[in-house]
Amino acid sequence: MDAASVTFPRRRTRQINVGSVAVGGDAPISIQSMTTTKTADVEGTLQQIYALAAAGCDIVRCTCNEPEAAEGLARIVPRSPVPIIADIHHQYRMALAALEAGVQGLRLNPGNIRKPEHIKAVASECRDRGVPIRIGVNGGSLDPSLYEKYGGRVTPEAMVESAMMELAYFAEVDFSDVKISVKASNVPLMIEAYRQLADATDHPLHLGVTEAGPPPAGLVKGTAGLATLLAEGIGDTIRYSLTADPVEEARAGRQLLEAMGLRERKNIDLIACPSCGRAEVDVIQVAADAQAAFGDREIPLQVAVMGCVVNGPGEARDADLGIAAGRGRGHLFVKGQNVAVVPEDEMVEQLVEWAEYIVEHGTDAALARVDTTKAAREAERDRARLLGEQGDDANASEARVEVIRKISR
Repeated sequence: MDAASVTFPRRRTRQINVGSVAVGGDAPISIQSMTTTKTADVEGTLQQIYALAAAGCDIVRCTCNEPEAAEGLARIVPRSPVPIIADIHHQYRMALAALEAGVQGLRLNPGNIRKPEHIKAVASECRDRGVPIRIGVNGGSLDPSLYEKYGGRVTPEAMVESAMMELAYFAEVDFSDVKISVKASNVPLMIEAYRQLADATDHPLHLGVTEAGPPPAGLVKGTAGLATLLAEGIGDTIRYSLTADPVEEARAGRQLLEAMGLRERKNIDLIACPSCGRAEVDVIQVAADAQAAFGDREIPLQVAVMGCVVNGPGEARDADLGIAAGRGRGHLFVKGQNVAVVPEDEMVEQLVEWAEYIVEHGTDAALARVDTTKAAREAERDRARLLGEQGDDANASEARVEVIRKISR
């Protein structure tokens, strides 16, 4: 089976709509994040929402913890490029105020709003307005009665029961436009809770490892939880919860879904070799410079940065475009074919220029504009020179193997 035909199954869920964004069913997995500004700061919050949308965020959550925040939402929602969800904690009246402000969704924490009459009042209003609710169970804020029932600790069973209790209240007022999350900062706990929840309901699920912390550890924790469940077909919308600029959350979410083939590629997929004894440039720096140069440009190509001309083009032959660095210059290749030789200080600039040309005109047109035979001769000369200087085994691996054989036999 070739790589292009490998896909992850999707658990079939009912579909809801958060404004213009479909969640669940056969809809693409959506990416969410949350603003860190004071919602009453309308211009500052909108600036962050626009930055999140540019980074690939489909839905943005804003806190609604005070009347000034609800008033801010009334001014933010009409100008937002993406649907807005109001985050409600202890005051159910803030949920009603957010609905009046025009938000496209609510997030309620069952551990914080516990009076059945308040829960049903909000659900009834959402039903009448056609606004969905996320039941946001959090391992750190379970209803005290559930802590007691499960031995004074957070368990997957306790988290799932919390969500199902909330669903039951909603059912009493005939409201079912719901998605659910059961987040925890402990990755194995979070994974098991979602697995149990997926068996218990067909509502769409919002995935997240809460309070994952700052990168890189937070990215590792978030990816461990999200990718495990996505590979099992569980999850309809995701959020990385990082102690960082929320734009990093949106970028990480986009990159994860693209890497897993669950969203169509929007930005570049930069691959790079880890460097070796043949490298005659600082591969790590060149790769970093290339990543920065491409930034958030919508160039849906796989771009390779390879450290030498000996193995680079062959190892990255499936990349749409790449550079194999030599001494003082690099060999540009498109789909494994050498197309140009560029000075070392122009390698990144040329990568971007060629990438933009390929996106606009296509691979065939890019190959047709150059003498690939001449470029291949130049690359072969550099390859032969490097092999002549360093030999076939630049890392002395075979010499080490011989020593190992003598020791171990």
